Amino acid sequence: MNEYLEGLIAKYRTRGVLVDSNLLILYFVGEFAPARIPNLRRTKGFTFGDYRLLKAIVDRFTVKVTTPNILTEITNLADDIPAGLRDEFFRRLGTGFTHFAEQYLPSATAAATASFPRFGLADSVIVEVARQRYLVITAEFALANYLKSINADVINFNHLRSLS
Repeated sequence: MNEYLEGLIAKYRTRGVLVDSNLLILYFVGEFAPARIPNLRRTKGFTFGDYRLLKAIVDRFTVKVTTPNILTEITNLADDIPAGLRDEFFRRLGTGFTHFAEQYLPSATAAATASFPRFGLADSVIVEVARQRYLVITAEFALANYLKSINADVINFNHLRSLS
């Protein structure tokens, strides 16, 4: 890993990392059934190597942060888990949620921010919760650029993918 990334990990290792919805579903599917990553609609743009890279980074943090909005999106994004695996996946997902510190921001507060019209609720909450407190890992180019523009620390996962 490069020096910049190592510096961010060191800075936020005990403060916290916040992983956006699209990557967090990759993380959970990878934990549950990594062979399914290329088969599911929400993870088919990723590879097993992407999951391993994400896991290697996320697991270096002692504090992992999420929001109710992200967790809701995760359960919605898991809509194409095959019926025979669904119950077990959701049981494990629920257990996995316990490893994340959940940060709440009222929807009305998020809706009153400058980022809401551009990004919607879940990403606006990410912006507000992460601002100057947590490192964000996202694969969304626009969100990563916005976070950088407000001086929030962010890792664009797609940049890491191209390095590995």
